Amino acid sequence: MRIYAAYNIKGGVGKTATAVNLAYLSARDGYRTLVWDLDPQAAATFYFRIKPRIKGGSRRMLRGEREVDQLIKGTDFENLDLLPADFSCRYMDLILGEAKKPVKQLRRLLRPLSEEFDRIFLDCPPSLSLVSENIFRAADALLIPTIPTTLSLRTYEQLLDFLRGQEMRNVELMPFFSMVDRRKQMHEELIEEMSRHHPEALSTCIPYASDVEQMGIHRAPLNSFSSNSLAAHAYEQLWREVESGFSRPS
Repeated sequence: MRIYAAYNIKGGVGKTATAVNLAYLSARDGYRTLVWDLDPQAAATFYFRIKPRIKGGSRRMLRGEREVDQLIKGTDFENLDLLPADFSCRYMDLILGEAKKPVKQLRRLLRPLSEEFDRIFLDCPPSLSLVSENIFRAADALLIPTIPTTLSLRTYEQLLDFLRGQEMRNVELMPFFSMVDRRKQMHEELIEEMSRHHPEALSTCIPYASDVEQMGIHRAPLNSFSSNSLAAHAYEQLWREVESGFSRPS
């Protein structure tokens, strides 16, 4: 089982689109795939047409009073399931803080799912918090969509500083650019700067495209309704690069 976390400290950079679209491609390729929506805004849950509700709330789930696999919902797509978010997820930091090992609770909950799923995608809230620390310890890799702006690159450096300070070396970093407009010289320059200073950066760039925004209208992964679009091809390429670039076995 591989666990990918779509994560960034910043919001509005394409985390949910990354998790939903790559999970769809994973399932299409035959992997038993789960998306866990950890964001109280429940955007991934909305895309899959599932009610944003965890029976009993996230507190009971995180405390182990409800088995995680009892809360998983099927989607309209073969091999693809969802653990939905609800608004109680906004208290997740507080709930995790009540545990004896607060930074290892997500890993504890995910471990039993290894017999049911080949790939798990975490759609993460935009923060640097106790939830984030749990994500860093549970995930095999962080998929980090990054807009080509100076502030976004600065945010990535802040994340690197935090991970080094916490001595978290077991999670692979897979930053890549999203919402790219090749007509903008600054975008081109920042992409080049990133590749020069951060060899871990993926080469695939997701273009700024209305097709991605239409996921909210269709409430479906991009490749399920617009597979010939430039953005859909970019997600295909990203998925291949993510899987082939992973250094540890399944």
